[in-house]
Amino acid sequence: MVDGTEPPRSSPQTLWSEENLAERVRLEREARGWSTGALADRLTQAGYPMNQSAVWRIESGTPRRRINLEEAIGFSEVFGLSLEDLLSPPRLAMHARVRELIEDVRRRQREYLQAGAAFIAARDALDAYLDRHPEVREEAEGAIAQAMAEDAAAGRYPGPVLMSLEPDEPDEPEEGGRTYPEG
Repeated sequence: MVDGTEPPRSSPQTLWSEENLAERVRLEREARGWSTGALADRLTQAGYPMNQSAVWRIESGTPRRRINLEEAIGFSEVFGLSLEDLLSPPRLAMHARVRELIEDVRRRQREYLQAGAAFIAARDALDAYLDRHPEVREEAEGAIAQAMAEDAAAGRYPGPVLMSLEPDEPDEPEEGGRTYPEG
C-alpha cells in the first residue's frame, strides 16, 4: 500500500501481513458466529478496549483501519490463536495441516543448517589436528571414508551426501576455516 490504497484482492498476499490479520479477524469472528459488537465487547473484557465501529473498519473499511501491536495481541487472545497464526494468509488458516507442514519444513531447515555448521566445525577440528599430526592423516582419512561408505551402504543417509571429505586447497587460505567442494 505505497499510495494508501488497498491492494487488489487478486494480488498474492505475503506471509504475516496486516492485511492477513484484518481478513483473519473477519473469518474468525464469523466462524464463531459473533457480531462486530460482540467481538468488540470480548476485546474490551479481555483488557483491549475497542468499539464495534473500529472492528468494522478493520474488517471492511476503505482503507482498512490500521491494527496496532496491542490490538493484534488482543485479537490473538480472544480467538485463542497465536499471533503468527493470525498473521498468516487466510487461505492457509483453513488448512491446519498445511500450516503444520510449513512449520515442519522451517524447523527441519534450521536443523539441517545447524547440522551442516556442526559438520564443518568437526571437519575443521579434525583437519587442525591432522595438520599437527601429519603422520596419521592417511589412516584417519581412510577411516573416515570407510565409516561414511558403511553408513551410506546401511542407508543411514536419507539423500545424497552434499559435503565432500576432501577439503579444497585454495590458493590463499580463507579466514574462518577451510572450504569444502560441493560433492
